[in-house]
Amino acid sequence: MGSVDDLAAEVAALRRRVEVSEGVLAVQALKARYGELVDMRFRRGSAVEDSELARIAHDIAALFTTDGVWDGGPALGRAVGRQEIADRLRRPTLRFSRHFFMNPRIEVEPGGGAEAGADARSATATARWDLLSPCRHADGTSYWMSGYEDDEYALVDGVWLCRSMTLTTVFMTPLTEGWTKVFV
Repeated sequence: MGSVDDLAAEVAALRRRVEVSEGVLAVQALKARYGELVDMRFRRGSAVEDSELARIAHDIAALFTTDGVWDGGPALGRAVGRQEIADRLRRPTLRFSRHFFMNPRIEVEPGGGAEAGADARSATATARWDLLSPCRHADGTSYWMSGYEDDEYALVDGVWLCRSMTLTTVFMTPLTEGWTKVFV
């Protein structure tokens, strides 16, 4: 039979594993929600009504820390803080998009270590997501866009939020046929 110290170490290791596993799942859910909201800005090949677009942009910005950074690269610009992020996402450059985030590489750093009673609220995470996105510009040209996003996350008051998101576009190529019918 193990000593009390061995049992305490085992419990601490299990707490750390649970915290990391829960963090990974929460980050995956957060990214899925982000993609869903970004794509909700479009319906039937155009941007939704201004009031709905403002609400969606606000909901997207709420997924970020108060000082969060949204960096879409040279083509899309950069916004810092929830208000700037909401303002930027209220002005879509596209008329249609579907974001497919794949192959997540998520690393969670639990807050305060694995000691009993450690403060999990200071946990952080990083992730790289591969991105494939069919999209259509305002001029009607349809594209395939591929790239990746490097994200940083923080657990704030028990809620995982995005601290920064940086898009790197690998390619964006036009389609001759395009997506002529958008059903949703």
